[in-house]
Order: sequence, then structure tokens, then C-alpha cells
Amino acid sequence: MELQAYIPAGLAVVLAVGFTGLLVALAVLIGPKRIAGEKEVPYECGSDPIGSPRARHSVRFYQVAILFLLFDIAAAVMFPWAILYDDLSVHPDGGASLYGFGIMLVFVSVLVVALTYVWRKKAIGWD
Repeated sequence: MELQAYIPAGLAVVLAVGFTGLLVALAVLIGPKRIAGEKEVPYECGSDPIGSPRARHSVRFYQVAILFLLFDIAAAVMFPWAILYDDLSVHPDGGASLYGFGIMLVFVSVLVVALTYVWRKKAIGWD
């Protein structure tokens, strides 16, 4: 592979870094300079902040967050399957097959078993 094949990618990186630097420099040079006490207060949906941002959360919070991410990623896996469903369901001889549907059926079955396990262990309910 020749080095010339990488020139467009390198040029794109240089332009991106240059454009970013230009915008940051412009923001520093022509941006507002007045600092007020009210501007330094964190804004939380129009209400005053309650408590410290460094407060500790229950382990249950993180457990639910990880389970949400797990099932959210599983839902994201279903999108490419839905796009390729026709290609997965065509038999090499030209007829229709249940291969694509079977793959998702196994996948969803594993998710249902996992959800049932988590639910029975009471890991996803708030007390």
C-alpha cells in the first residue's frame, strides 16, 4: 500500500484540528468576558440545585444503570437484524427459510431468561 493512499485521511485530520483550534481561538478572543456570580451557579431545569453533586448513590442505582445499558444494547442489536432480515431468511436454493427468525428467537429467549433471573433476584425494582 502506498503512502499516498493516506493523504486524504491525513488532510481531513489536519483540517478538523485546525478548524477546532480556530473556533476555540475565536471564542476566547471575541467571547463575552463579564463574569457574574449568577452565571457561575449550575443550572438544573430552572430550580435551585439540591444537595452536593458529590453525594454518594446507592449501589442499587449503579446496578439498575448497568442493567439498563445491557438491555439497551440488546435492543440496539435488533436494528441491524431487522435491516438484514430478508437476506438472512433466503435459503441458498432461492426459497424462504426461518434462519433469520430463528436467530432472533434465540437472542430474545436469552434476554427473556436474563430478565426473568434479574427480576426474581429483585435487582431491578426500587424499594
